Amino acid sequence: MVNTVLWVLGAGAVVVAIAELFLRRRYGLGTPPLYVADIRTGYRLAPNQRLRRRGRRIEINQYSMRGPAIARQRPTDTLRVLMLGDSIVNGGWWTDQSELLSLRVQQALAAPDLPGCKAVEVLNASANSWGPRNELGYVLRFGTFDAQVVLLVLNTDDLFAIAPHSCDLGRNPQYPTRRPPLALWEALSRSRSYKPSPELQALHDQPGDRVGVNLEAIRQLHQTVQAAQGQLLLAMTPLRRELEGEGPRDYERVARQRLTHFAHSQAIPYLDFLLLLKSTNYAPLYFDHIHLSTEGNSWVGQSIGNWVANLWIKANDDAYQSLDEPMGDLW
Repeated sequence: MVNTVLWVLGAGAVVVAIAELFLRRRYGLGTPPLYVADIRTGYRLAPNQRLRRRGRRIEINQYSMRGPAIARQRPTDTLRVLMLGDSIVNGGWWTDQSELLSLRVQQALAAPDLPGCKAVEVLNASANSWGPRNELGYVLRFGTFDAQVVLLVLNTDDLFAIAPHSCDLGRNPQYPTRRPPLALWEALSRSRSYKPSPELQALHDQPGDRVGVNLEAIRQLHQTVQAAQGQLLLAMTPLRRELEGEGPRDYERVARQRLTHFAHSQAIPYLDFLLLLKSTNYAPLYFDHIHLSTEGNSWVGQSIGNWVANLWIKANDDAYQSLDEPMGDLW
């Protein structure tokens, strides 16, 4: 009897060990990207992380950016772009470090001969479910890193984003604050249904002009970037369903019109991908209903890179100007 119990326990331990090893090697479970609470951004990725999820490499630097460590001060003769966004910019677990949208923009910008530039850096400051107020908070927290260009990448849902918070940080399995004891533990926690806390639900139920509040956050971001002698640019990617049938829903169409009018009134260059994507074969460019695929990152990244390069060349009037001198109002 004792031998049978020992055999069963031993076999069970072997099965658990094999399952643990499989989940770690195959899916990267047990080492999820961790988050920290932040009074400005609500939450952000914990700094200094390097891990793999489902074979994809994820690297977070000392400033909670998705990318390698950087110098806080821009290197000489370098065009530095600070890219802000949510999961579309961040790429999530489904995007390898080498396939990020920010890297595609950097590669596109490095191709032409830009006046006064010997190098290009595109920094990736982003996190899942961030909105304009989170992104403003990031710049207020860390600054613009001496970037001449700050590129805010939005999607339609961002116009309706709630206020920065850390309500369910560590409670929601998508936003852990510590490593789980086992990969099996993480798999189990992700399989259970998650219900938002009353505090988070209250933020979602909060009445008022949420679009207007987010536009105000972009206005304040614009002022902050200008004060740092940089230029804010806006780019908007649509939800996949907006490219189908009758297009955006009525409330989305109104919100988009408000953003277009706002950008024009503030003299902020704005690139809307709605018509651009609608006129191409957009299906392979999407990973799901909102996020871009690897091919989508390449297509959108090339488009953004070309747009920024053209603006830069026009601003410099095809003449060399040292990037170490104040650029003034480039656009």
